[in-house]
Amino acid sequence: MTSIRDKKSLETADEKRLSRDEEKDALDATVSVVDSADGDEALKLVGRERTAKFSDEYNKKLRRKLDCLIPPLCAAVYFTQFLDKTSLNYASIMGFPITGQHYNLVSLAFYLGFLVWEFPTVYISQKLRAAKYLGANIIVWGIILMCHAAATSFGAFFALRFLLGMCESCVAPILILIISMFYKKDEQGTRVSWFYVMNGLTQIFGGFVAYGISFYDGHRIAPYKIVYILLGGLAIVVGVCVILWLPDSPVYARMLTTEEKIAVLERVRDDQGGMENKHLKKDQVIEALTDYRTWLIALTTLTTSIPNGALSNFSNIIIKSFGYTSKQTLILSTPGGAVASLTTLLCGWYSDKKNERMIPIIFCLIPTIVGSAMLIGLNDSGNKGALLFAVYLIGTFGSALSSVYAYNASNTSGHTKKNTINALTLATFSIGNIIGTEIFQPKDAPAYIPGKIAIMVLLTVQLFISMFLRWINLRLNIKKKAKLEEEKAKHGWSDADVQRERERHAFMDLTDKQNPFFIYTA
Repeated sequence: MTSIRDKKSLETADEKRLSRDEEKDALDATVSVVDSADGDEALKLVGRERTAKFSDEYNKKLRRKLDCLIPPLCAAVYFTQFLDKTSLNYASIMGFPITGQHYNLVSLAFYLGFLVWEFPTVYISQKLRAAKYLGANIIVWGIILMCHAAATSFGAFFALRFLLGMCESCVAPILILIISMFYKKDEQGTRVSWFYVMNGLTQIFGGFVAYGISFYDGHRIAPYKIVYILLGGLAIVVGVCVILWLPDSPVYARMLTTEEKIAVLERVRDDQGGMENKHLKKDQVIEALTDYRTWLIALTTLTTSIPNGALSNFSNIIIKSFGYTSKQTLILSTPGGAVASLTTLLCGWYSDKKNERMIPIIFCLIPTIVGSAMLIGLNDSGNKGALLFAVYLIGTFGSALSSVYAYNASNTSGHTKKNTINALTLATFSIGNIIGTEIFQPKDAPAYIPGKIAIMVLLTVQLFISMFLRWINLRLNIKKKAKLEEEKAKHGWSDADVQRERERHAFMDLTDKQNPFFIYTA
């Protein structure tokens, strides 16, 4: 009798084991179909499951090798872009022939071109080699920038600035994508800050260069034309360097051996961010556009970009209104760049150290709100020192966009969804800058009080949006963890099974919503 019960018990156990094995086989088949048809480019080098392991020492050495090439090239691109974009700010006090409302419209033209071409350029880059496409655009915008020296009319300057905006619209989405492919989530905030810090450094560099050129008497060629020729030539050099050395993805990184390429992919596997996929997926576009977090990111970008559009083109004019000469203004604008650079680096470091994205935004917005309030309150005081200090405080807000870039890199999966959200972020950036060029109206000169009030209000609103986004991501993580526990119990998975499934999902080009193993960064 005992032997019969034992036999039945064994049969039942075998049936359960077979059932579990069949379930795993079915899942294997499903994963295989998804990978082979629509998975990441990474699957050309690595399998669905981790087959190679690398020591911490090897990974640190590999990261140092990546750091010696990728962040410096990204920084060179961003340095060139921001310097070219704000060249109008320097030209405005160096004999630039366009003034008044026409100056506002020329400033606006850049962001108009940026907005019109943002989505097309991002989806074109998905089909091509991203870094090569970026390099080609940089060379073209260098040529366009040099053509500014030959322009004489409002129409010519408007057209050139429009084309410049079109060429530069691909920069941030491609750089964010490259950083997200080569670095882990807890490394991305710092690496984004390493290229975004160029916004502040260009303010220092550009100020001193423009100051030097301002001593030229301009008998042969106007000083502002020299600025455009020099900056255009620099852009062409950087574009050539990007084409030659910036890798498109770990799969196509020529500076890495095959073993190193595999190691890069395995380093980022558990982050579930994926690599790249050349197919434009309609379902991922729809998910990106129907995800309410996408629109909150767009809103926070908008509230940052309106002040940026105003200050990037009018900051020198504001400083000059305190009673300084043009030459003094160029020098006095440089400390603001140092403040912006330091803030960006500190926020990037904190972002990765504490695994936060929204808290650094809050840290950098508060000084700007205080600075705006000081500019308004002390407007008629005649206290140049206090007013200058307020302008420098305002420089801290720029690093908010760096944290938004890092947020997108760490919180979005699925290649088409990434590109869609990055494009929407930058499209919103351009809309904000277009609005920003109009909040400092000539009729409000020289104090521009309505514009300063607008900046203070917008950044205060952004504080609350950032806190709301952080709460949403923390809440989503709790839900994902609970759902994963349900799946674990339902399928009878061990911890080893869960890790195996996590590895299998990494390069299936799933979105963050589709992938149960994706964890959001607050």
